[in-house]
Amino acid sequence: MPALQNPHRGPEPAYDVIVVGEALVDIVVSPHGTVEHPGGSPANVAYGLARLGVATGLLTSIGEDPHADAISRHLESAGVWLLPGSRGDGPTATATAVLASDGSARYDFDIRWDLPRTARATLPKILHTGSIASFLAPGAAVVRDLLEQSHRRCMVTYDPNIRPALLGSHAEALALFEDLVQFTDAVKLSDEDARWLYPQLSLQEASRQILGLGAALVAVTTGAEGSLLATREAEVTVPAVRSVVADTIGAGDSYMSALVYGLLMRGADGMAPAVLESLGRMAAKAAAITVRRPGANPPTLEELRSDLPDHDTVPAQEPAVR
Repeated sequence: MPALQNPHRGPEPAYDVIVVGEALVDIVVSPHGTVEHPGGSPANVAYGLARLGVATGLLTSIGEDPHADAISRHLESAGVWLLPGSRGDGPTATATAVLASDGSARYDFDIRWDLPRTARATLPKILHTGSIASFLAPGAAVVRDLLEQSHRRCMVTYDPNIRPALLGSHAEALALFEDLVQFTDAVKLSDEDARWLYPQLSLQEASRQILGLGAALVAVTTGAEGSLLATREAEVTVPAVRSVVADTIGAGDSYMSALVYGLLMRGADGMAPAVLESLGRMAAKAAAITVRRPGANPPTLEELRSDLPDHDTVPAQEPAVR
């Protein structure tokens, strides 16, 4: 197996962000027919970051098959590097998304998740993980080890992106989630994630629970209601951005990419309320751009800076950013 798992020319870059998690092919079934898109929440986040000009590496698990080739080409087109050990002998995972008339999606998964226990000599500025990769054995144990080894030496961000059909009991999933939070700096989750994890708590209470476990920032997306961003000292609500909805695939991942980008760029500004609002508005704008077009198609940096006006905050349709 070659040292690098992609055909980029030149030396491997110094990464600003490394994403650890699943890459798969979304098979989208709609009234208009069936199409395939490379996807997987962590892979979407990596792709979105690279589209924003961030030097991004992805540690994942794909096979040696046409689906893997499509994923590799897709990631390479944005500038994402596949890290060593990301290609193996097994089949590449798929997720079948059945779209409803409002653009929302229901998923069925065919996935196996494993990773080599690979330690990197150097770490990025931010390490991101989430979704199936943080729950599904045996690879979830490797993800936990990576976070435990890294969290004191770089920022760690996490999006659980809960898929109940792939989890064990609620108690088991909650224990896995809370165990990982202790190694994180920022956690993003949807209101559906928060209510599944903490059915007895309000979104504000769930945010405080997660902050109490060790995270410094919690962002909760709430569809057309916008998003809630909270630290131990401050809490802000950011409205959603107007958008016509093609579908919602990848919207939450685009939000996550833009949030990570904002954390990377914020410098010494800390987490004052004005910073939280700026992070939330940029992430909401990225999600709004994504839902306007089919599939997980996040904005470029140029689009994020110029496409939609920041003040345009009344949803044209419910974007259901999760």
